[in-house]
Amino acid sequence: TLQYMSGFGNEHVSEDPRCPGALPEGQNNPQVCPYGLYAEQLSGSAFTCPRATNRRSWLYRIMPSVCHKPFQPLHEGHLTHSWDEVEPDPNQLRWKPFEIPKASQNKLDFVSGLHTLCGAGEPRGRHGIAVHIFVCNTSMLDRCLYNSDGDFLIVPQQGKLLITTEFGKMLVEPNEICVIQQGMRFSVEVFGETRGYILEVYGAHFELPDLGPIGANGLANPRDFLVPVAWYEDRKIAGGYTVISKYQGKLFAAQQDFSPFNVVAWHGNYTPYKYHLENFMVINSVAFDHADPSIFTVLTAKSTRPGVAIADFVIFPPRWGVANNTFRPPYYHRNCMSEFMGLIKGHYEAKEEGFQPGGASLHSMMTPHGPDADCFEKASKAKLEPERVAEGTMAFMFESSLSMAVTEWGLKTSNRLDKNYYKCWEPLKSHFNPNCK
Repeated sequence: TLQYMSGFGNEHVSEDPRCPGALPEGQNNPQVCPYGLYAEQLSGSAFTCPRATNRRSWLYRIMPSVCHKPFQPLHEGHLTHSWDEVEPDPNQLRWKPFEIPKASQNKLDFVSGLHTLCGAGEPRGRHGIAVHIFVCNTSMLDRCLYNSDGDFLIVPQQGKLLITTEFGKMLVEPNEICVIQQGMRFSVEVFGETRGYILEVYGAHFELPDLGPIGANGLANPRDFLVPVAWYEDRKIAGGYTVISKYQGKLFAAQQDFSPFNVVAWHGNYTPYKYHLENFMVINSVAFDHADPSIFTVLTAKSTRPGVAIADFVIFPPRWGVANNTFRPPYYHRNCMSEFMGLIKGHYEAKEEGFQPGGASLHSMMTPHGPDADCFEKASKAKLEPERVAEGTMAFMFESSLSMAVTEWGLKTSNRLDKNYYKCWEPLKSHFNPNCK
């Protein structure tokens, strides 16, 4: 049974129980560390950041990370940050569930199964995002990944992930998410055909959104975020262990002869973490009208403009709908933000057909979107009484102030683009009657 510590952004302290007293007392970098360990700091922010935003952890490890052979380029497959592969496409886009190859046909682990779908910005300039799909059928064996470009927010949709990090282990199942922050080494074990979504953010870390008039509690509560406890392996690998770096949008591999998960103890506030989406405390209208989807924000990566995010992670969980005299599904909308949606399970309330678990949609800046014709007709005629909305469902959105471009893999190579998406609105008809109020 895996153990965790709770709290978002806390100053955590952890040591593997096999080595009690492994953390130095009273200082970070003693002349000689307990058990002959090496002290190593992992910085997630500039040294001089204000205390409220300063992120760092001290790791006490058997061998320091610097002990590896030179990095060499590694074929990155369908991972990219080139947003000019194809011409821009402002249309409403929807993808059928992304296919997971059979292991007997093509073995893919988490890294080789990464496919970039869309994004914007540039990792060298430390400003931007990317949306990736991962499909895999085998575990990472004697190799790990770390992202020099930014943070990964991982949303498993099918199959659970056992993620080993330098800070310990996390089991992440569908309806949970995890965040692996910049520079943290991790390896992913899977237990069959596995699929999910990744939001990558360059140049900012995820935070809990400000609550404003909501008050001190609500939405995603800090206590529900879980951080792994220290766990180490002291293992030599005769054939070599591969450390993969995602750097400036490319992959590079270096060899070393020991496991990178050799951290016996650590302390700090810069950690990986996970969160179960069922713990989200939903805020909603109890009088009239349909509130904006910002009330469903779990995490945000802020830009330098107040109130404007590089990326928000938003969910649409089961909840009660009670609004009076209100069209209750999402309203028709044109947005100055980009909206990428995925479905973990169930049927999304605004489009019960066509939008499937493991699929996705992208509504780009100012591209109109909203309920399909069937949803509009049903909702317009429904008896307005309290009802459970989205029962058995979990849809989510990656929303960004950046205008995202779609990759060639997304538009062509994947062969999952639904070219008939626009037809779901064609049956909409005019109900206008100038003689009727």
